[in-house]
Amino acid sequence: MSHPEIGLRVRTGGFDTNVHDLGQGAPALFIHGSGPGVSAWANWRLAMPVLAQTRRVIAPDMAGFGYTDRPPGIDYSMDTWVQQAIDLLDALDIERADVVGNSFGGALSLALAIRAPHRVRRLVLMGSVGVPFTITPGLDAVWGYTPSFENMRRILDVFAHDRSLVSDELAQLRYEASIRPGFQESFGAMFPAPRQRWVDAMASPEAAIRALPHETLVIHGREDQVIPLATSLTLADWIPNSQLHVFGRCGHWTQIEHGARFARLVGDFLAEAD
Repeated sequence: MSHPEIGLRVRTGGFDTNVHDLGQGAPALFIHGSGPGVSAWANWRLAMPVLAQTRRVIAPDMAGFGYTDRPPGIDYSMDTWVQQAIDLLDALDIERADVVGNSFGGALSLALAIRAPHRVRRLVLMGSVGVPFTITPGLDAVWGYTPSFENMRRILDVFAHDRSLVSDELAQLRYEASIRPGFQESFGAMFPAPRQRWVDAMASPEAAIRALPHETLVIHGREDQVIPLATSLTLADWIPNSQLHVFGRCGHWTQIEHGARFARLVGDFLAEAD
């Protein structure tokens, strides 16, 4: 039986990346967040089939997450993740892609656009890290997760504004994902306390953000308890060619809590450049 979280294996530098590659047309790279047990599929499962109707959707598991290799001694850092993204585009023979980043993936998308601007066409930053902020109790809890069903349930409650989205079945699925061999080891090694330093390490320089030439769509949930809305207000202020969309009655899961609206919003924004 095929597992929906497992896609293609693509060689990226010194290791293999698990990638979902759907649809045809202008390529869009979707980069997931950093919750425990996360994968590209878990993050983007609702958006991928919709957006793949009009474009090529590429969603990798970043190093340390999902079903991508975890080579011994790998340095989980922005340098590693940006290089992985570039290696993936190279391996798939993609010169330039739109980049859509969620949370941690937003910080990574921002860093990619700054370091390799010619590889990025348009940018979508959703509930994004990448500018300085004081770590929230929600993010501290997410990065400090230790595996148990109760802890996973508690964290998912922090993610979603609408508690009805967080069923025991979903919590059980995510908990089981978080205890697969190697998952918690890499996750625990990634963001050890004190965790403010990892927020700071993911921030790009203000001058570099202000110099970005890319058309950028910034998206945030008004009730987000993980990444404060203020980060997206800052990004929208600093990025010259930006627009900001705030979803009310929405936590950190814009792409799930407002799935149809999210896909339409992103699809329309990317289509302007097609």
